[in-house]
Amino acid sequence: MANRRSFTLNRRHLLAAAAAPLWVSTAARAAPAPAAFDITALTTAFYAARGGRPAWAGPARRQAMDALALADRHGLSAPDGLALSEAELTQAVLTLVEALAHGRVDPASVETLWEMGRNQVDTPPLLATAVDDGTLAETMAGLAPQDRGYQGLCDGFLRYRTIADRGGWPPFALGATIEPFASDPRLPALLPRLRVEGDLSDAAASMIGPSGGDYGSVLQEAVRAFQVRHGLEADARIGPATQRALSISAEARARQIALNLERRRWLKRDVAPERIEVNTAASIMVYWKDGRPVHSMRVVTGDADNATPSLERPFASVVANPPWTVPTSIAQREILPRGAAYMRANNMTIQNGMVVQRAGPNAALGQVKFELQDSYAIFLHDTPSRGAFDQSFRHLSHGCVRVQDAVGFARLLLAPDPERLTRFDAALDSGQTVRVATGRPIDVRLLYWTAFLDGQGRVAFRDDIYRRDTRLAEALGIALHLPRPDDRRADADDVGP
Repeated sequence: MANRRSFTLNRRHLLAAAAAPLWVSTAARAAPAPAAFDITALTTAFYAARGGRPAWAGPARRQAMDALALADRHGLSAPDGLALSEAELTQAVLTLVEALAHGRVDPASVETLWEMGRNQVDTPPLLATAVDDGTLAETMAGLAPQDRGYQGLCDGFLRYRTIADRGGWPPFALGATIEPFASDPRLPALLPRLRVEGDLSDAAASMIGPSGGDYGSVLQEAVRAFQVRHGLEADARIGPATQRALSISAEARARQIALNLERRRWLKRDVAPERIEVNTAASIMVYWKDGRPVHSMRVVTGDADNATPSLERPFASVVANPPWTVPTSIAQREILPRGAAYMRANNMTIQNGMVVQRAGPNAALGQVKFELQDSYAIFLHDTPSRGAFDQSFRHLSHGCVRVQDAVGFARLLLAPDPERLTRFDAALDSGQTVRVATGRPIDVRLLYWTAFLDGQGRVAFRDDIYRRDTRLAEALGIALHLPRPDDRRADADDVGP
């Protein structure tokens, strides 16, 4: 097992970097993590809340030790506070408090397309009260997100880090595709990997021959489970995309989980009980009602050149038979150069200097649009190009979110009010553009999770299609080794948003 000290910071590191907070081995650190907060100002405010009294005498120092031990679970680092001075221990605790409450990095420093509600906690007086009350560890634990998605990722982080500490899994050599029922010398290396991640049960593994070199039905089923968990085509063919996922080490996966924990800590904790959440890394949408996920569907999201932003905005109406006002960039690059004949064939005209596609059966927005109130002109909508929903790779749009069975989803949202639903259905049949109010605002959250819990409570992974994990890792000074994701782009004839 790796030396435990590689996952904590010593006193010298604390003084130099105010405790770099994301788990990484000492050798992998590229640079000290940048502080997203003023530790001096926080320290001053903390002692002001205490009337200038020292904090860590007697039992309070044990409280601090217990509180700093929380860092491990959250993919964060904290020093052993036993030998720290009063001021150093205060800075160590405050640094962890801020990381748990707000994240270590300001998202504005690493994200260019990010408009979401930040968590807001005035931590110094909260910390001062917790020290006096003897509730420091409990108070700090409550600052992190409490939802199942975050806490499950914490469990996943500890699990993958333990796997890495124990040597990880055998490396998988890239090469020719392994077809079902074939023999390949690389197959035996898959068995411990699939077992330790839970895709191959011990009982199933006992049914595989001693050599493990034959790709029979039992191993195929485990590979399919692995493929589903990674958003790959579940065909049991171990081709380039599956091999790329198999080539990633346990340590890299632990770091990827830690990055996603950091990303979640940025967000406000109170979310609307009715909301739509889109994981843009996975191209999956989930509808929440009364605080529970009640409906999920596939979506198409932006390609690598047209990233779907991370944002949180409400909408309050659906538009039946929507026209499409084409963004200038798409019009100039992909529509106007094709000439007037192309525009006529696609029911497009120029109105007030903008290219507009009239509503119709082949219109890019399909039969319905869900309008968001955001600054990126992003919306959810139907599409006539429904074949993309059957693909495992669905990063194919210009940034908007195309919704599978969008008409059915609109009906689901309008169902609580039969009169509105009837108006919507009549509008669809008429072919006219009609806006139908939902009767209440519904929040939409576009999130970028490359590591998350799936429906079975397993940690699922996705490619870093928008390179946001890479930028966040660089900001935190972490060496993250992930293969470059699939660089496919949308079909040239698909000019929809």
